[in-house]
Amino acid sequence: MNRREWLAMAGALGLVPSLARAQNAGGDATAARDAYLYALPLIEMATTRERILKIPGGAVNTLRHTRTLSDHTARWVTTPNNDTLYSPAFLDLSNGPATLTIPPMGKRYYSVAVMDMFTNNNVVLGTRTIGGEGGTFTLVGPGQASTGPNPIRIATPHAWLLIRILTDGGDDMPSTHKAQDGFMLKGAAGEPVATYAHRDAKPADYFAAARSLLASDPAPATDQKLLRRTAAFLGGGAFDEAAAAAGVDQARMIAVFAKERMVYTGGWSYPRPNLGDFGQDYLYRAVVAQQGLGALPVAEAMYMKAAGDDGAGNFTGDGLYRLSLPAHLPLDGFWSLSMYEATADGQFFFTDNPIKRYTIGDRTPGLSRKADGSLDLWIGRTDPGGDKSANWLPAPKAGPFALYLRAYLPRAELLDGRFRFPAVVKL
Repeated sequence: MNRREWLAMAGALGLVPSLARAQNAGGDATAARDAYLYALPLIEMATTRERILKIPGGAVNTLRHTRTLSDHTARWVTTPNNDTLYSPAFLDLSNGPATLTIPPMGKRYYSVAVMDMFTNNNVVLGTRTIGGEGGTFTLVGPGQASTGPNPIRIATPHAWLLIRILTDGGDDMPSTHKAQDGFMLKGAAGEPVATYAHRDAKPADYFAAARSLLASDPAPATDQKLLRRTAAFLGGGAFDEAAAAAGVDQARMIAVFAKERMVYTGGWSYPRPNLGDFGQDYLYRAVVAQQGLGALPVAEAMYMKAAGDDGAGNFTGDGLYRLSLPAHLPLDGFWSLSMYEATADGQFFFTDNPIKRYTIGDRTPGLSRKADGSLDLWIGRTDPGGDKSANWLPAPKAGPFALYLRAYLPRAELLDGRFRFPAVVKL
């Protein structure tokens, strides 16, 4: 994030005066702001690891299969999907490589994403990349040698492995569970996992956690320029508390309200090409870590957010909305529209509703299509009734909500922007 970008955003959010006060006090609030945003993916990964490993039976280098689709009670990661069963595992490769065995999956969609602690997808193994025959792969940490089959280098000693397996639910669950059970992960015993401060911690605690995480999972050499500039916060030593507080406050607001980085085209925001492999785009990486941790790269899946009533992704109306989709979409996988309630800190989770429908998509049973195969989807807080009920996606009873459209295995015309989805219309 350069100075021009920052000043534009700071002006829009009314943050420039507080930043100036902190800098005039002799502190470097700019460095604190950038240090917070840089470390946010590490903090979010550590927080998610803590949540998962606290579940009875949780351990590093161990797969944990979720046997039910995510619903309104799922709070372990923001913006979950309701299309696939998850099988997460947090890796500790510090004592040696891990071996992953993928069973034959046939035509069923699946993906195995391995993300380093900076949330970059180091590899995605699945339908798109290796097909349905499966195989055995060796996950190798930095500086390690491996004689195992199909070695894959992971950028940090610790990582998050996340399996997604498509399921239709209901009668399809037993065969989906069987597919999950075919995945095997073996690795050396890891070190005890520490607990770290969360993103809303006091600045001193947040930066102490960030330094510890950077010690266990060092940054790439390409980040040294930023690390030198933020050394007072991420490298240790004393720093001005007033500057730290001002910088952290601004960073938190940016992470939630980074509107100028989310451009809406025809009623939808489309992911940037570097989603899931961020390079030095530290701001985008931080925003995704807080609002969509674990996002796949665009070649695997595209996540579109509807512009909402305010043009910034928030729906607040009590009336009915409509999304009209053509009969055929440019993708080789599947699509779904998900409903989320928005939290005060910028995260999104499924919302409880009377028909227990959290998403609607191409595999939703009983959808009512027009003669040409196109669809009208109806979004609202109450059942629209009549023929519309079959295509109803319930919104929260009260409060703001957000709509995300997922398209798996997008084709070139969706990736390059030749195809755009119709906007959600307020009736």
